[in-house]
Amino acid sequence: MRILFGVTTIATMLFAGTALAGQTEGLIKKIDKDTMTMTLDDGKAYKLNAEMDVDSLKPGMDVVIAYDVTDGQNIVTDMELPDSDGN
Repeated sequence: MRILFGVTTIATMLFAGTALAGQTEGLIKKIDKDTMTMTLDDGKAYKLNAEMDVDSLKPGMDVVIAYDVTDGQNIVTDMELPDSDGN
């Protein structure tokens, strides 16, 4: 019975870990440099890390982001800014 409980617990932890990551895309609606957050046009907010160049982000820019959910916050782990020059 202990082995079954251990396997079930490990499987649940692994499955839950994959449910805590995501990817989305949209237009930047708002950047808050004080709280290091970015809000997309869908209304969801994402926390930026200190290594990101916040000054290069502007409302109206199209972005693709990968994020993790930690303590109820969407934390950006990677961001791609599609080319805006049309090439």
